[in-house]
Amino acid sequence: MTMSGTEENKKEQPTIALADRYMFPTYARFPICLVRGEGCRVWDEAGKSYLDFVGGIAVCALGHSSPLVARVLEEQSRKLVHVSNLYYTQPQTELAQLLVEHSFADRCFFCNSGAEANEAAIKLARRWAHEKYGPERYHIVSMANSFHGRTMATLSATGQAKIQKGYDPLLQGFKFVPFNDLEALSQAVDESVCAVIIEPIQGEGGVVVPARVYLEGVRRLCDERGALLIYDEVQVGMGRTGRLFAHEHFGVTPDIMSLAKALANGLPMGAMLAREALTPAFGPGSHATTFGGTPLVSAVARAVLTSILEDGWLDHCREVGDYFKGRLETLRGKYGFVKEVRGIGLIVGMELDVPGGPIVKACMDEGFLINCTQDKILRFVPPLIVKKEEIDQLVEALDRILGSVASPG
Repeated sequence: MTMSGTEENKKEQPTIALADRYMFPTYARFPICLVRGEGCRVWDEAGKSYLDFVGGIAVCALGHSSPLVARVLEEQSRKLVHVSNLYYTQPQTELAQLLVEHSFADRCFFCNSGAEANEAAIKLARRWAHEKYGPERYHIVSMANSFHGRTMATLSATGQAKIQKGYDPLLQGFKFVPFNDLEALSQAVDESVCAVIIEPIQGEGGVVVPARVYLEGVRRLCDERGALLIYDEVQVGMGRTGRLFAHEHFGVTPDIMSLAKALANGLPMGAMLAREALTPAFGPGSHATTFGGTPLVSAVARAVLTSILEDGWLDHCREVGDYFKGRLETLRGKYGFVKEVRGIGLIVGMELDVPGGPIVKACMDEGFLINCTQDKILRFVPPLIVKKEEIDQLVEALDRILGSVASPG
């Protein structure tokens, strides 16, 4: 009797068995234990290498084991790691200045994750509305198929039933409307609504890019009805689309924006940015975090942001992103079950008429890490440093794998 591939992997990678014994099974993990990375490549415990087109789920913008990140980590760790937010620190202040000077915003709040950044955005919007309008104006309109996090507030704001299942009662005060449907939003934004929260591009929802006129209409509705506009750019910000922030492609700015993921290239960090007019709602004692924006993580984030802005990565992202989509379009023309290729920069989705899970597994077997969302949408969010040659290697593997789907047996 022969062992399955999964059993063989577990035998060759003993950490997997230990993790399955000691950790909550909250993730349906793939049977590989990654131990090392360099650039766009990672290696597992058995020594097999993979080209990584997941990038920590749009996190490792400058790649794995970035020399820049390693250098800044070492330098800052020898100076100051943590003192809490009872005191000022230079790295945090300089990072805030850099974010403000390159965005619509005037103020920053630092935290540890995208969920926390969205929590801060929700709290700021509600507190601002409470002070401006009174306690009755607390509803927030969110989009179907959105994803904003796993805390109680952010899963309550997430428009996916599978994320919310089993956690009733959810936090009150959220309404949901279809994405890219301005008429539905218009009907929902009444005098009880303090804000609209939206991803400029839905990532977990399937790499769904809205029409420019839609975001223009959302901004107009919020202005007309006295509601705030919140952009969740946790996945699509920090250069992922070839611009620093995804909303720059549409020319429509928010009042509040959340960031995380690539902000510190893998170190846990989130940020909530907002306009000056909202500052009075977040005075001393109104919101806080012990670990948010530590000197260590802020120093890394400052270096990462500077590199994205100054080292040509935005131009590179646009160039290789267009190249990537073009290569995937050739597969769409070749295989009828590939419905659509969409995205901006290096957040790219390929929608299929067949389940994507087996294709993800087949890619892994060939040495490529990709992701599937919404069951039938292959999502590609590689490091921004990915090369055309690496894209070619993936596309060639995908061609072989999709060919086997088209001609089974």
